[in-house]
Amino acid sequence: MTTRVEHFTLDGVGPHERERRFEEFVSATHGETRVRLSPDRPAEAFRASVRRVHVDDLALVDTRCDPCTGVRGRDLIQGGDVDHVIVVLTRAGRETVAQDGDIRELGRGAGAVWDSATPTRFQVVEPLVKHSLVIPRGALREVGGPRGPVRGVLDRADPATRLLADYLEALARTAPQLPPAAAASARDAALRLVCAVLDPERGRPGQAAAVPAPPPLRRAAVVRWIDRNLTRPDLTPAVVARAHALSVRTLHRLFEESGESVAGIIKARRLARARAELTTGQEPVSVIATRWGFADPSHFTRAFGAVYGTTPTLYRADTRDPSVVTERPGPGTQRQAAPRDGGEDRGT
Repeated sequence: MTTRVEHFTLDGVGPHERERRFEEFVSATHGETRVRLSPDRPAEAFRASVRRVHVDDLALVDTRCDPCTGVRGRDLIQGGDVDHVIVVLTRAGRETVAQDGDIRELGRGAGAVWDSATPTRFQVVEPLVKHSLVIPRGALREVGGPRGPVRGVLDRADPATRLLADYLEALARTAPQLPPAAAASARDAALRLVCAVLDPERGRPGQAAAVPAPPPLRRAAVVRWIDRNLTRPDLTPAVVARAHALSVRTLHRLFEESGESVAGIIKARRLARARAELTTGQEPVSVIATRWGFADPSHFTRAFGAVYGTTPTLYRADTRDPSVVTERPGPGTQRQAAPRDGGEDRGT
């Protein structure tokens, strides 16, 4: 479990390059997006900076920018991005965000959640400062999060939303100094807080929609049993059903209510365990894959890439060397990674 920090800035970028470079920043941190600067301001006056803190597969993105617009259409969504859920918390300024005709205005203190698999438009109306937590869909599934599209405004008066906002600010400051075990715990805590905020059973208006209700106790017991038996080579829905004195059909119905499948849960949890071992263990990738039920290395590579957006080998190389920056820097871009002693690089 590793952390690293990247910085993006338009300092030193010429006016004719600013729109293109900011589009690259937004696409690198939030998914492929077309960006246009405000026609009411000269390009040389446009200012923007982005700080991204990686906590394993999560990313905390601090964005500051002047008025502009952005569109993420279906053509860009189909380009192969990893599916993400993005929680946005506005610290200053104002922007509007539209998904599937649902238009929301976010001012100081407001929060929202949106889905990278849904076409999105945004317009920054006033100079903006915001925090975004970018979460791969597979990571949310590890803690029983939603499978379908998720979007909506978060209730700023709700204690859980305020707790999440405070926690993410603290995590952005301290993540680069966390040892691996603490980083792993911090990541899991962020995921569970997000699930708590998105839970519609809390009965408060104005929260995100399309989130499944908490699983019943019986389903939770089945999932715990699966977690304890993930290394069994014969772990199939039939085996799970027999262990709980259920028919296979009844077992499937138990999980259908949450939009999940037994096989999908087994696969997601095995991938999560394999991912953890890639960062902490020394064994070959093929050995780790076999331990977690992937007898065919190519099948493991495809499944891993579909969830985490990279290959097991590249993931291991990246997490073993926190100084690696995956995107290629361009003119005027400063990207620093957290040094190996855990402190944040101050740059030049």
